[in-house]
Amino acid sequence: MSELFYLSAVEMLGLLRERRVGAAELTEAHLRRIEQVGGEVNAIVTLTAERALAEARRLDEGLARGHWQGPLHGLPIAFKDLTDTAGIRTTYGSPLFADHVPASDALVVRRARAAGAVTLGKTNTPEFGTGSHTVNEIFGATRNPYDTAKSAGGSSGGAAAALAAGLVPLADGSDMGGSLRNPASFCNVVGLRPTPGRVPDASPTAAWFTLSVAGPMARTVADAALLMSVISGFAPTSPFAVREDGSVFAAPLDTGVAGMRVAWSPDLGGLPVDPATAAVTARAPGVLAGLGADVEQVELDLSGAEDAFRTYRAWHYASAFGELPRDLLGANVAWNVEQGLKVTGADLARAERLRSGLFQRMNAFFDTYDILICPVSQVPPFPVGQRHVTEIDGTPMPDYLAWMRSAYWISVLHAPAASVPCGFTPEGLPVGVQIVGRPWADLTVLRAAHAFEQATRYGDRRPPLG
Repeated sequence: MSELFYLSAVEMLGLLRERRVGAAELTEAHLRRIEQVGGEVNAIVTLTAERALAEARRLDEGLARGHWQGPLHGLPIAFKDLTDTAGIRTTYGSPLFADHVPASDALVVRRARAAGAVTLGKTNTPEFGTGSHTVNEIFGATRNPYDTAKSAGGSSGGAAAALAAGLVPLADGSDMGGSLRNPASFCNVVGLRPTPGRVPDASPTAAWFTLSVAGPMARTVADAALLMSVISGFAPTSPFAVREDGSVFAAPLDTGVAGMRVAWSPDLGGLPVDPATAAVTARAPGVLAGLGADVEQVELDLSGAEDAFRTYRAWHYASAFGELPRDLLGANVAWNVEQGLKVTGADLARAERLRSGLFQRMNAFFDTYDILICPVSQVPPFPVGQRHVTEIDGTPMPDYLAWMRSAYWISVLHAPAASVPCGFTPEGLPVGVQIVGRPWADLTVLRAAHAFEQATRYGDRRPPLG
């Protein structure tokens, strides 16, 4: 009980149900942990301590009368600073919104709060979630709990670092080019990019945009599935919302992988991979084979993914941020907007053809294989003062985006993909493995990730914080 904050969310729920711990006590334990080590990692950038304690005490009073609020009763959570929270500052990592306080909650917040979650505050993100390194002009950089001289990844780097440091048991995130998966890999936690539409959006301006999704982050696969069971499910605000109820993610995860057909790609068809990352992820096929899966190394054909992703991403940035004052935007956002303003109708038509062809090729691929495993990131965590990765194993990266290809090529597939801890480099830096399923097979991905997690227990290793 001296490390209550490092129990799993499922274990915390058990203690709450048995009334061995109260929601207020649990919240206080996390607030003490934030006070103890929060400054080292800079993960939670807006703390709502008084509000959280008030929420927790109300839950305790309700439970004393026999009222259990829901599946997340009493569990502390922090929301990404891109996610609107009513009455709580939400800056989007941008000086333009430094004092912005939304009037309403985003869907994931409403669902989590209705299920009994206690809001501790907001987690750091780069400006408008741009890039897989969490740093912005308002709050500075989030540091990796396993080595505070290294990046926590991004754009959900604040969420991943908060989980790894024991500041919260659950967090939300979002992912266009790897923002749920890359920081999970860097921080030794679990991140799930769901099939688009699983966690519906309510965008008034980009309702049909399927590259960006919201999803869960946690220290264990079971905890990620728990949060997914609450935040997923149909909502009429999204034109492509999946009809299946979120309760499907409350199903057992311990079905194993025996007989599962697993494709292994060490480089997604020729991408450069840092030798330390390659050495760690190369263990994954043997783990799954040892559990009874039929594992085969494959040559992937993801041609078209690069062009399609960059075209759609650029168009989205021009649409979303093109009317903001360019001189007040950070370099990465401004560059994306500039790229988007160059996109033509012919470019979009080409991207649609490429993505459609890729979707059909991968449909055929998943007729043969149940899941694909591959690296999440092509590199281990890099120095926190470095803007982005400039070369991988001797191959120069042409821009700040290029080093994330192993994640963003997968984004184009309309498929669920999880990052699960896979081990550590000789320097003690975490590395995750990416588990990808066919579209709508999110539960299959979680079950495979759970089997891998239980067999390896890499996620049990805690960072060297105070």
